[in-house]
Amino acid sequence: MAANLLRRQTSSCHICYTTRRFFHRSTSSLLSSTNNNDSNSSSNDEKADHDTLCEVTKPPVQTFNKSPIVQKLWKTRDWAKRRVMGELTMGDEEYSSVSLAATEILADAASPDMREKKGSRSVATQGKAPDESRVGIEYPFSTDSYLLETYRNPWGEMRFGKILEDLDALAGNIAFNHVQGIDVMIVTAAVDRIRVRSRPKIGVDQYLSGKVTWVGSSSMEIRMVISENEDGKHEWLESYFTFVTLDPVTKKSIKICPLIPQTDEERVHFELGAVKAQAKKTARRNKIQVGRPMSEESLAVDVRAAELLDRAGPLLRMPSLACPNSILMDATAHSNAMVAQPQSRNLHDRIFGGFLMRRAFELAFSTAYMFGGDRPMFLEVDDISFDKPVDVGDLLVLKSRVMYSLPDGGNLGSYVLKHEGMPLVNVEVEAWVTVPETMRAEVSNHFYFTFALPNKDTCKMVLPSNIDQARRQAQRLIADEIQSSIQG
Repeated sequence: MAANLLRRQTSSCHICYTTRRFFHRSTSSLLSSTNNNDSNSSSNDEKADHDTLCEVTKPPVQTFNKSPIVQKLWKTRDWAKRRVMGELTMGDEEYSSVSLAATEILADAASPDMREKKGSRSVATQGKAPDESRVGIEYPFSTDSYLLETYRNPWGEMRFGKILEDLDALAGNIAFNHVQGIDVMIVTAAVDRIRVRSRPKIGVDQYLSGKVTWVGSSSMEIRMVISENEDGKHEWLESYFTFVTLDPVTKKSIKICPLIPQTDEERVHFELGAVKAQAKKTARRNKIQVGRPMSEESLAVDVRAAELLDRAGPLLRMPSLACPNSILMDATAHSNAMVAQPQSRNLHDRIFGGFLMRRAFELAFSTAYMFGGDRPMFLEVDDISFDKPVDVGDLLVLKSRVMYSLPDGGNLGSYVLKHEGMPLVNVEVEAWVTVPETMRAEVSNHFYFTFALPNKDTCKMVLPSNIDQARRQAQRLIADEIQSSIQG
C-alpha cells in the first residue's frame, strides 16, 4: 500500500490535505484537498497511512509558537516530505546558507551552453499544470474564536502582519508541490507585490489559496489570493512570490519542470509572469555600476534624482525659509533592534521569512502613522528582497523611513482598494544583521510598503538629503510607476 501511495503521489504531484485527526481542534480541517479524483478506497488508504505515520512522528518543534495557520501548513509539508523521502526528517540539506539574493539566481544571464559548463542540471522535464501545485487553507473565523482573536488588530480589523506570515508559509508548500524532489533546494527570492482590493470582515470565514503561475529555467512565480469563498469570489487580496531552485550540494541553479497553462486565465498569468521576469532582468542590467556606461534608464533615474535634490535645496540650505509642507527623508526615520530568538525559526532553523515580514510591516505602519498623523490604511507591499538569511541569535536592526510621499494622491491601479485623492506614503524598511564584536553589519532584507492617509487631505512632501537618497527615491518612484502599469 505504501509503494502504491508513493507512486500515486509522485505522479500527480498532489498532497492530501483532508486531514482531521492529526492536528489539534482549533486548527482541524483547515486545509482543503486539491485532488478530488481518487476513489473512496484510495482516500481511506491515504488517511490510514497518514494517521499511522503521524502516530510515530511528532510535529516539527519549529511549529510551536506559530499561528494556527502556519502550524497547519508546516505540519502538512513536513508530513508530505517525510512520506516522499521515506520518513526522513526535513533538515538543512534542502536549504543552505547561501545568500538568498535574487540578483544572481534569477538573472539566468548565461547561455544554455554556459549553464551546462557551470554544472546546472535538471530535476524534471515533464511539464505540469498549474493546478497540480494548488494549495488552499480555510480561516473558520465564524466558528473558531481562538483563531479570530489571533488575527484581530486593536481596531477590530484584520491584522495584516499575520497574513504576511501565512502567505510565506503557503508559498513554500506550493513550491514544494511543483518540484516534489528530495534533492532540490527551494529558496524564497522575492515578494514581487501584495495588494489589497477591499477591507475584509474579520468575523467572516476566509479562504487562502494559490498555485504556480509562471516557471522560468530555475525560478517560479506563485500567485496567492484570499477570498470569502473557496471558489475565489469576493477576492480581497492578491500576492506574488518568486522562488528559485538550487542544487543542495553545489548551490547552482537546477532547471525545473516547465509549467503548462491549461486555461485562458492561466495563460494570461503565465504571460504576465514572463513580462515581469524580463522587467527584472532589464532593471538588473540597468543598475548603476562603477566603470560601466550608463544606460538610458539609468540616465533617466539620475535626471529625476537631480530634480528631487534641486527641490530639496531650500530645505537643506535655508530651512527657516523653505516650504513648511516639505520634510527631509532623514527626519522620518525610525528603528528598532532585537535578537533573533529560536521560537521565530522556520522548518530549516533559519528565522522565518514571514516573521521578518510581519515585524517590518508593523514598523512601517508605525512610521507612516507618525509621519501622517492619521491611522494609515495599508494598500500594498511593493517589493521585498531576501538578500541574506537571518540566523537564530543574530542581532537584527530594522530601520525605516518614508521613501516618498504623494500629497495629492496617486494611482496604484484599479485592483487596489479605493484610494483616489488620498495622500500616499511609501515606507522603506531595511533589516540589518549586525555583529557588534566585529563592528560589521549587512543588509538581509529590503521591504517597501504603501499606505494611504484616509482622513487627510494632504501630507508633507518628503525630499532627499543627498544624492544617494535622491537616487533611491527616484528608483522607487519609477519602479512603482512601472509596476502599476504592468498590473493595473
